[in-house]
Amino acid sequence: MLYSQLGMTEPMRQILDLHIHSKYSRACSKDLELPKIAKVCEIKGIDIISTSDFTHPKWFAHMKECLVEDTEGIYKLRSDIAKVETLSASGISPYKGEKILDVSKTRFVIGTEIASIKKHKDKTRRIHLLVFAPSLEVAEKFNNTLEKRGFNLKSDGRPILGLTSKEILELMLETDERMMMIPAHAWTPWFGIFGSKGGYDSLVDAFEELTPYVRAVETGLSSDPLMNWRLSALDNITLISNSDAHSLPKLGREANVFDFNSEKDIAYDEIKRIIDTGDKKKFISTIEFFPEEGKYHYDGHADCNFSCAPEETKKYKGLCPKCYKKLIIGVENRVFELSDRTLDEAKVAGEKQIPYKSIVPLSEILADVFVCGVNTKRVVETYNILLKSFPNEFFILLEADLTKIADVAGKDIAEAISRVRSGNIFVKPGFDGVFGVVKVFQDREVEQESLDL
Repeated sequence: MLYSQLGMTEPMRQILDLHIHSKYSRACSKDLELPKIAKVCEIKGIDIISTSDFTHPKWFAHMKECLVEDTEGIYKLRSDIAKVETLSASGISPYKGEKILDVSKTRFVIGTEIASIKKHKDKTRRIHLLVFAPSLEVAEKFNNTLEKRGFNLKSDGRPILGLTSKEILELMLETDERMMMIPAHAWTPWFGIFGSKGGYDSLVDAFEELTPYVRAVETGLSSDPLMNWRLSALDNITLISNSDAHSLPKLGREANVFDFNSEKDIAYDEIKRIIDTGDKKKFISTIEFFPEEGKYHYDGHADCNFSCAPEETKKYKGLCPKCYKKLIIGVENRVFELSDRTLDEAKVAGEKQIPYKSIVPLSEILADVFVCGVNTKRVVETYNILLKSFPNEFFILLEADLTKIADVAGKDIAEAISRVRSGNIFVKPGFDGVFGVVKVFQDREVEQESLDL
């Protein structure tokens, strides 16, 4: 795939989404099954995706049934499952039309998310961790280790383990030193490694002498690399970005762009090496949410529909001015608390780091243009029209010629995509579990509000 917006010119450049969920995780869509995931990856333009949830017995059985090894440690759907299919109105929103898809192109890496909840250093720590295995056999060995210790792996695709993050890492290394741990959505208040509610102030605080084995963190939807560059302690830590999708339409809302030398080079060990070393020749960029759209960006109190920037939180002494309960401290505030660089200094430091490009999902762009919901008939129909003319959603968002987009779907949509590419948008920041609201055409929001009055 070629995406010039990301400097992509070679045919072996691949888009990776390394954090999703299955239908066995709580609050996740029942459509999250491997064949359907592969189909939507083709629609979105995702080349390699995590299997997710490999600790869950039923999901692991589904993985073993559906997957065969393609290259070393990388899997694909079995040939009898991955036949060319017609995707029709099967509940895979937002795509409801018909399109011939070769789902055999989608590759899978064996990965999952685990919740660590355990008192450590006089505080209960609640951390979500991404865990990767170099093969199905190693994943099964790790699962067996957890079961022997009495952990309930059946209740949730993202199991809760009464172990510290360090203790889980120890078990992984004992199982196979090629296993990889990456703290998930690092700044999220409730379950981020740096989160305000149950996290740490540094990786060393969490992992102590095992810190060298943690070579990356996931930025999460509510932060982007620029925010993370404000913390010099992360200069030698690779920043990755993934969708954390709980439904099919959310796949690829954040992702990573890697460069491989050949098909054979697309292997687990090479992916791990690129992440471990932060190889800037191979790790081309991350694809990001605008962080304000994330649901923990600002401080706030959802019950009172109140949010504010960090400086206002100080003015309110950390209390909601409506009910006087404690505000949930968001990602921007927590980054500011731990940072040792100004924003300008972070921009300079970032010149030596892996770059990034921020996007807005295509269905959200269309909804904004049409001033309607993302699942409305007009959005779905226009999404389908665009897909018939272009290879996939990422191509449309990042690469497609704007003139051709205008010819296919109209000048307003081409202008909206142009604004997103240049960052010329407005986002009302998310807070306390409430997603932010993206407006590509801010003036339309004002116009609509005046009509409502």
